[in-house]
Amino acid sequence: MKICIYGAGAIGGYLGVQLARVGVDVSLVARGAHLAAMKQNGLKLLIGEEEHVVHPRCTDRPAELGVQDYVVICLKAHSITGVLEQMQPLLGPNTRVVTAVNGIPYWYFYKHGGALEGSTLESIDPGGRQWRELGPERAIGCIVYPATEIEAPGVIRHVYGDRFPLGKPSGETTSDVQLLSEVFTRAGMQAPVLDRIRDEIWLKLWGNVCFNPISALTHGTLDLICSDPGTRALSKAIMLESQAIAESFGVKFRVDVERRIEGARKVGAHKTSMLQDLERSRPMEIDPLVTVVQEMGRLTNIPTPALDAVLALVAQRAAIAGLYDRNVRPPETRVAAFA
Repeated sequence: MKICIYGAGAIGGYLGVQLARVGVDVSLVARGAHLAAMKQNGLKLLIGEEEHVVHPRCTDRPAELGVQDYVVICLKAHSITGVLEQMQPLLGPNTRVVTAVNGIPYWYFYKHGGALEGSTLESIDPGGRQWRELGPERAIGCIVYPATEIEAPGVIRHVYGDRFPLGKPSGETTSDVQLLSEVFTRAGMQAPVLDRIRDEIWLKLWGNVCFNPISALTHGTLDLICSDPGTRALSKAIMLESQAIAESFGVKFRVDVERRIEGARKVGAHKTSMLQDLERSRPMEIDPLVTVVQEMGRLTNIPTPALDAVLALVAQRAAIAGLYDRNVRPPETRVAAFA
């Protein structure tokens, strides 16, 4: 089995080490100082007091790797369209594309049913390029729950968590997703195969859609956002708007909004990924976490006043910092077409 981790940063590097440790033929696509360090010294993973060093193939030229059985995309979602051409040499007729990304994936309406079956979402897949060039039929969904960080080039620190739930858009447990689950499990991770992967996607997105932009605007950590009456109320309003949209597509939430907010509060003084990106002057993941929910609300004619206000503010904050391309917006005409 050949697995390529495309985007071997904090999460991708963690996966790469764990898979390499159990003998999987894994290769890593990375860049810059991180890639140079991995080539020279191998990739080191720190888990508590343990250190694990592996020496997988590492490159910034995916064409060197050839066709893979699985390509696990661990990029920020807004970066995927920009590397579609480079991914093509990795894809054969039986390759599976595993979307280990935050937010709504490009394949969301594949095997979904209903009026939007086969639709693409402009905010996350401009022009439908991911749908055409990766192919929704190749997709396996993956939700990332662990927290990891790049401590230094070539060094990954595991903070907490080991869950990577998997699922096919159709909800079927086919041999390809079952095999990947078994490999992840053998590598020390929890990777249950879910028959309703979209429910799990929304459960994670439910927090990201509010806590991420609010944290970027206030610089507050999760405990502060969820404890302050004002930002807690704003978070709840955005979450209820998002829940209405998701449920209109048949999504079922296994916890209520108060429990979800309390769960985030108990994480403690944690900076969201969007706040970390702002502080480190990295492109901010606004469209896959926030704009896409607004777009889906427009498709269903569900109003999102709280989300709209926070999105407008965080988009301007990020644009002023030079960390966000404001040109990507869902076309208004699609609302009328659906209505």
